[in-house]
Formats: sequence, C-alpha cells, structure tokens
Amino acid sequence: MSAATRSGRTRRAPAPDRLCVEAVAVAREAVEAAAAPGEIGEHVEAVADGDRVVTHLFECLEPGYRGWRWAATLTRASRAKTVTLDETVLLPGPEALLAPEWVPWSERLRPGDLGPGDLLPTEAEDLRLEPGYAGEEAGELPGAAVPSAPGLEEIVEEEDADLLPGTPSEIAEVAPPPERGTIAAVAEEMGMARPRVLSRYGLLNAAERWEDEYGPGTPMAQSAPANCVTCGFLVPLVGSLRQAFGVCANEYSPADGHVVSLAYGCGGHSEAAVMPKPPQPPPPVIDETQADHLS
Repeated sequence: MSAATRSGRTRRAPAPDRLCVEAVAVAREAVEAAAAPGEIGEHVEAVADGDRVVTHLFECLEPGYRGWRWAATLTRASRAKTVTLDETVLLPGPEALLAPEWVPWSERLRPGDLGPGDLLPTEAEDLRLEPGYAGEEAGELPGAAVPSAPGLEEIVEEEDADLLPGTPSEIAEVAPPPERGTIAAVAEEMGMARPRVLSRYGLLNAAERWEDEYGPGTPMAQSAPANCVTCGFLVPLVGSLRQAFGVCANEYSPADGHVVSLAYGCGGHSEAAVMPKPPQPPPPVIDETQADHLS
C-alpha cells in the first residue's frame, strides 16, 4: 500500500506531456512503418501512460480488424526536448471484434462431436465409471487384456494331416470359457467382466439425458394416447435401467432406435385406437306391395 493510499489521498493520473502529445507526426510515421500501406486511418486520441509517456491511437482500416487501433507510445527523457519512440502495437478498441475466450477441449466437447477415427480418452477418475469385477486372482482385470482373434498357432504333424482334409496345416487354439458356477462366469453373464462399468452417477447422468429427449415432459408424450410401458414396440433394457427405459422398435415412430422412458409415448402406440371408418348410407328401400302412381 502506497503512502498516498494510507493517508487517504488518491493518486492523480499523470498529466499528458505537451511535447509527446504534439508529436502526432512522429507517432504516425512509426505505425505506418509497422503496418501495411493504407491501413492507418485518422488519429483517435492521445493517452498519458505515465510521466512523459504518451500513447497515440490511430484507426485501423484493415477489414479483418474492425474496431482495432494502431498504437504508438512516445516518451522523452527528463529536460530533453526530443521525443523518441517506445513501441508500436495493434490493440483492440472498445468495439473491436475479438475471438471468444479459450475453453479447454474437455469443456468444449459436446455430444455428437466425435467422428470417425477420433479418439476420446477417458480420465482414470471419471465419475461416470467405477471398477468392474477384478477377477479371482489379485490385481487381474479380465477386460484389461483385449483378446486377439483366434490365430493359427499349432502345426499339425504330417501323419495327422489327413484328419483335416482341405484345411491348413495349422489349427486355432480357442480359450475355454469360464467354468460354470465360478465368480468369473457370473461376472461375465452380468456384464461385469470389464475393467470399468457405469457408476451410479453415470447411470443417473444417462437417465436424465434420455428423459430430457424422450421423456414424459416432451410435447409428443403429452399428446400420446398411451405410454410406452404398454406398447408392443418397446424392447426392454437389461439391468436396473429396465425399470424406467426401453428401446423403441417402431419404424414410424420419431423415437425409433432410441432409448425412451417408459412414461414416453407417441401416436405410433401398438394399442392406439383404430381410426373409425366413415359411415355408409343405408341401401334404398323398395316397396313392391304397392303400385306407383304415374302422373
């Protein structure tokens, strides 16, 4: 804290130096040397930056820098009458077009941005995921090692080649499935035999997303004759999500192939009322018991 602030007095802005303010030609010559020909416009103003330091601002006429200003800072030594150039720079003005503030890719990424060939790394501490089944052996993750396609590894002896007519002399060795009744078999059947699975936070996050797009609050669901829970085109999910969501399999529905809430609905419901046929006029009645009077 300065002595002026401690004493309750505010420091005044420095007064513009007269010689530096009057040196408009020197400032213009400096910015013309830095800019391309025809990019310097009218002189805007002179701003005092300090004792015997003044910045001259000129309009920038380059089309890509609308609202920007060329600036030349001039100064002079104490008791000197010669003004010298400090620096020249292009600065944005109050109405300048500026690039948006930089945002990290992790915050800039939006659903649908991922294209063919793109890789989206997942953080190790992603809240949407949690560790899956770790295997019967300590530290083993069944999904950590991606199994390769069956390869031809063993060579058949010449005397046994006739046992496999028309096949190569090598056979593929297939890894046996987990033994039934083991924890590994149960984990594989439940879909847990992966390094990481969806956490509770990840499930809730996905459920909120799906319900916003195909949930009971959408205009389509509000005008539907019935909910998806009673529709024959609904394909239920597995796991805990089947209690609230399914997949629409009606090709005429706007939600075809999408995960929909059981409370969602549309006009393509399987049990929607059939449109009534237009009424047909009754057939004409012919009375054959009486004679027609001819006029």
